[in-house]
Amino acid sequence: MARLWIKLIGLILLFTGLYFFTQNIIFVAGYYSFSRSLPATASVLAMMAGTFTLVFFHREASNLGWILLGVGVVLVFLSGGVIFRSTSLWNLLVAFTALAVGYKLFNQGRINF
Repeated sequence: MARLWIKLIGLILLFTGLYFFTQNIIFVAGYYSFSRSLPATASVLAMMAGTFTLVFFHREASNLGWILLGVGVVLVFLSGGVIFRSTSLWNLLVAFTALAVGYKLFNQGRINF
């Protein structure tokens, strides 16, 4: 029962860290010319295809799924649809600590100092 509580606390910390990290990231979309919106459209299609491949064909084509997800992330940044707001060092420290400790608790159930 204690191991379940540790994993639950780790999962909560993991999601808290992700929340603090993604709080200052804005994804935007707009109406641009065809050549400007092509990377945005390709990024959405690549990420959808990569997720579909990883979920439904994990054993057969997992490498292809990860490659498609990576291409999708790169195309998101190339399309200019990501804006990073400034953040304080304290917010960054809290987010990284919560993410790291949550991941460690969720996967191993303990923290080694």
